[in-house]
Amino acid sequence: MGWVEHDYPNTAALVANVSALFETACRDAIGARGHAVLALAGGRTPLPIYAHLANAGLGGAIAVIPTDERCVPHAHAACNLRNLRAAFASDADVHVQAMTTEDGDIAASLTTACTWLAQHPQPFDAALIGMGGDGHFASLFPGAANLAEGLALDRGVDAVATVPNPLPPEAPFARISLTLPRLLHARAIHVVVTGEDKRQVLRHAQQHPHCAYPIAALLHAGNATPIHIHWSP
Repeated sequence: MGWVEHDYPNTAALVANVSALFETACRDAIGARGHAVLALAGGRTPLPIYAHLANAGLGGAIAVIPTDERCVPHAHAACNLRNLRAAFASDADVHVQAMTTEDGDIAASLTTACTWLAQHPQPFDAALIGMGGDGHFASLFPGAANLAEGLALDRGVDAVATVPNPLPPEAPFARISLTLPRLLHARAIHVVVTGEDKRQVLRHAQQHPHCAYPIAALLHAGNATPIHIHWSP
C-alpha cells in the first residue's frame, strides 16, 4: 500500500495536525539545509494551515510554489497566488513564487513555471495536495486533453498547461499545473480531503488503480515516499 490514512473528527482537528506536520517539516529543512521548499494547494481548507506556518516563527527562508494556478491576472479573485501571499503575509521570510505571468498569458506562464522549477530541482520538503469531487488533484482534471502528459512518470516534465473539460463553472480558466512526477518528488506528501462524498471518490480510486479519477494515478504511483491522506467530515 502506498498510502497512510489519518482520520479526524472535524476540520479543526485536521488543520491542527497537518499544521504541526508542516511546521516540523519546515524546521527540519531549515535546520538541515538553511531553507525549506513547499508545494501548496489553493482553496479555502488549507489556508489556516498556511496562516499557522506564517505565525510559527520558523526562523528561516521558505520558498512556496502553488501546486497549480489559474491563468488569470494576479489581481484576479480566482488567483491562488493572491490567497497564498495573503496567508503568508506575516512572515517576510516566506516567498510565494508565481506560476503565471502578471497578465496570466498561458504560454508565457508555462515558461515561467518551468524555468523556476528547473532552477529549483531539489525535492519539495513537503507537498500539500487537495482533491476535487471529480477526483482531480492540482489541475490534472479528468477529461483534459493533455491529462496523460501531466500524469506520465517517464517524461521528466515539471509542469503542464491544461484546460479542464468541462470547464468548472466557478473557475472557467486554463491552468498551469505541477505534474504527477514533480509532486512525487517530495520528502513528504500530504493529501487533504474533507467530506463524505470525496471520501467515496478516494475509496474508489484506492480500489481501482486504472479508473477515470486522476487521483488514482497518484495513489498507485509506487512512489518510495508514502502518501499521507488526511480526511475529516
